[in-house]
Amino acid sequence: MKRAPKISENEWRIMKIIWAQAPCSAGDIIQALGRTGPDWHPKTIKTFLNRLVSKKVLGYSKVGRAYLYRPLFTEQECVDAASESFLDRVFGGSLKPMLAHFVERRKLSAKEIAELKRILEEGGQ
Repeated sequence: MKRAPKISENEWRIMKIIWAQAPCSAGDIIQALGRTGPDWHPKTIKTFLNRLVSKKVLGYSKVGRAYLYRPLFTEQECVDAASESFLDRVFGGSLKPMLAHFVERRKLSAKEIAELKRILEEGGQ
């Protein structure tokens, strides 16, 4: 299985649209970002698309005059790669200090605590 490359925060915004709507044109992406995203110039968005193609995160096909973009990795594959990278960079790859860090700094509901216990019990087997 190929490993998903690292993508920037801005590239994530574009990828979320593509994962939800693929295949989609640059125009579709520009329109979607115009409704919910930052106020980027269309050339900026096209630059990000080109970077994602160069990183082999996106593929495309030409249909008439338009390019239709499609993801080459699932959202889950990219989430997994970003999570592993974060864990390695910030916590030296150790899961226990990361979990302790977040649990100590966030107030968890009883339901969230029960869900975490269930996940830990299932993951430990």
